[in-house]
Amino acid sequence: MLDNPETEMNFKSAEATRSQQLFAEASEYIPGGVNSPVRACKSVNQTPRFITRAQGCRIWDADGVERIDMVGSWGPMILGHGEAHIVEAVKQAAETGMSYGAPTGGEVELAKLICGQIKSVEQVRLVNSGTEAVMTAIRLARAYTGRDYIVKMDGCYHGHTDAMLIQAGSGLMTGGIPDSAGVPEAYAALTLRLTYNDQTGLRDLFAQMGDKIAAVIIEPAAANMGVVPPQPGYLQLLRDLTIKHDSLLIFDEVITGFRLSASGAQGYFAINPDLTVLGKIIGGGLPVGAVGGRRDIMSMLAPVGPVYQAGTLSGNPLAVAAGRAALTRLLEQPWIYEQLEQKAKEIEVCINETGRETGTLLTVNRCGSLLSVFFGTGSVTNDVQAQSADRTMYTDFYARMLNRGVYLPPSMFEAWFISAAHQPEDINHIKRAIRSSISELK
Repeated sequence: MLDNPETEMNFKSAEATRSQQLFAEASEYIPGGVNSPVRACKSVNQTPRFITRAQGCRIWDADGVERIDMVGSWGPMILGHGEAHIVEAVKQAAETGMSYGAPTGGEVELAKLICGQIKSVEQVRLVNSGTEAVMTAIRLARAYTGRDYIVKMDGCYHGHTDAMLIQAGSGLMTGGIPDSAGVPEAYAALTLRLTYNDQTGLRDLFAQMGDKIAAVIIEPAAANMGVVPPQPGYLQLLRDLTIKHDSLLIFDEVITGFRLSASGAQGYFAINPDLTVLGKIIGGGLPVGAVGGRRDIMSMLAPVGPVYQAGTLSGNPLAVAAGRAALTRLLEQPWIYEQLEQKAKEIEVCINETGRETGTLLTVNRCGSLLSVFFGTGSVTNDVQAQSADRTMYTDFYARMLNRGVYLPPSMFEAWFISAAHQPEDINHIKRAIRSSISELK
């Protein structure tokens, strides 16, 4: 345990000696030394901490340093690391078989849980990742409408399918990469871009091309350019325009699904899309994704329809068991969502108060239990404003928080995640670390 939450770790104790060794070795065998770009920690000038174990809201790195985790495996650990019911469910599933390449009753039960909680989802197809789910949703939308164009919002990240690597958020924004090499121009041309929260641009685009647009895909609450909530009326306008022009509305709820509420962002904001992409929490910490929606759209998927999608490990028994256990716990304890939001609000208030007291220009964006801080700016409603924030200040802040025992996302363009495992003493430690770290920024 952190011996004394009042005492910051000194820089010597937080040196990443073993992590540095592992990173050097990894760089010989893995491109960039990591299996997902943001893990490299380049944007915060740090050696990535190699994690050896986690429990509750705490993680331990290869150098034996314990920290309070605000990443939570990028969202799925909403109940905390090593939650007993999830661990037991995975153990039981592993004892009966890792994978069969055949249907299981567990898949049916997870599908029933999802469909029972999310009003717009009448049927669901399990896949292996959010990226795969997005790819399937886009293919379905094009087949269903007979149209080619997809609209996305700058700064929203929808996985690394070719069509979505156009002004994407997450690691591309972190690394300063506007697009990805290897994406044919002719293919990318079928993706139309808009600014998140821009209602005028949205109206203009549909006025010009509404009869050619197959679907709009959006993070209903953006969490990959930092947290950027939708402004009042924005999601409703999206819903109204897509209905008017017979286009589909796709909510990418990989992050917000079962986090903002037991029915996701669409329940939180009371907007029903045509298709929903899910991931993270529905796998309880194991790799999984899903696409779900109206029955008439979903019935176009093979083997009953002409849209082909397949996956040998789709509906993997371990991931399904973990997901069922996680969702069951959340649905049995609906008060968790109120508690999560209250914890996040405490941190939001602390950052804002400290900014005012120290004269530090910053803004905190929060949506439910998701939040992020932008230094050097007073408002962030889209990706342009997000990118204008002071990255150097975040880098300094990140290092100071790291050395005070708080593990933040290694990019100001990623969300902070609160879990049910964060106890009052953990939140108090985080708040003390925030006050000290911001007061030392130059």
